[in-house]
Amino acid sequence: MPQAPGSRAPGTLSGRAIVTIIGADRVGIIAGISTVIADAGVNILDISQSVMRDFFTMIMMVDLGASDVSFDALRERLVRKGEELGVRVEIEREEIFKAMHRV
Repeated sequence: MPQAPGSRAPGTLSGRAIVTIIGADRVGIIAGISTVIADAGVNILDISQSVMRDFFTMIMMVDLGASDVSFDALRERLVRKGEELGVRVEIEREEIFKAMHRV
């Protein structure tokens, strides 16, 4: 059934989310995670990464608005890619992330 302009199919994404990646540094982490995100139609709004003594950390803010996949499916794809790369990947909706990290 066609969607009315401005409406979204059930289970599709809207809003923003925070993606965190932590693990041993190696070639291809940013490329691998970014590819999963792009393939899901998700836009990276901001990204910060650092490496300290071979320990890699990255945090991304992403816009879910143009994606046609469910949040759970995106999470599953990111976690699976993280396992392939040997890093831990988590994604939370922005409002949940903010609530969990209030000081």
